[in-house]
Amino acid sequence: MSDENLQPVFQIQRVYLKDMSLEQPNSPAIFLEQEAPSIEVSLDVAAESIADGIYESTVTITVTAKVKDKVAFLVEGKQAGIFEARNIPEDQMDPLLGIGCPNIVYPYLRGNIADIITRAGFPPVHLAEINFEVFYQQRRQALAEAAAAAPAAGAAN
Repeated sequence: MSDENLQPVFQIQRVYLKDMSLEQPNSPAIFLEQEAPSIEVSLDVAAESIADGIYESTVTITVTAKVKDKVAFLVEGKQAGIFEARNIPEDQMDPLLGIGCPNIVYPYLRGNIADIITRAGFPPVHLAEINFEVFYQQRRQALAEAAAAAPAAGAAN
């Protein structure tokens, strides 16, 4: 019985749309523009413990489309998942929450964002696949560099 309790457990409890917003500040005039919009995409990933062995992983994407200097639309979507993760080695938890969980949640968010953009009257924007392992490593490196720079900045004051 004690061997059962030590088995690693990882299960999806729920995937859900946490937040979605759409802004079209220049509609309907923007629909008369002939030029294709430029698209900017920003990404954020977060995870937090919500109960013992239960975690919420959230992926946030912001898509901004501009024609010349006018915003055609701005969509922000936040897709989340609730995951059970127990008896996972400590050194594997952060990558699991920063890479594994976002890989599960992101396809749902991609579909929701494409859907809302289409429903807003614009051609769909199909977001590219994201390598969350690379994103995770870049984020860890940026945090390490910021932590290394922080004591130096404090000493300069």
